[in-house]
Amino acid sequence: MKSKSKEYEQNQIKTTLASFLESYNKSIPQDFPHASEKILKEFQAAHASLFQNVHKEAWSIDVHRKKLMDWLQSYREV
Repeated sequence: MKSKSKEYEQNQIKTTLASFLESYNKSIPQDFPHASEKILKEFQAAHASLFQNVHKEAWSIDVHRKKLMDWLQSYREV
């Protein structure tokens, strides 16, 4: 079992789109919509303000996971 501080640190790590995609799809419940590179790029364009920091191409579980999950629900309905 991971300690809370170790889990917190992993959630803060800035990563690439490909690494975030792999981690995201592994960690979400089976019934949730999975992401693809195309979908992540559309999310990034729609939520550019989330990527305005020094690492403009960086993704993190802490910043992007929940927002992506919420956005995917409406994205799938369109």
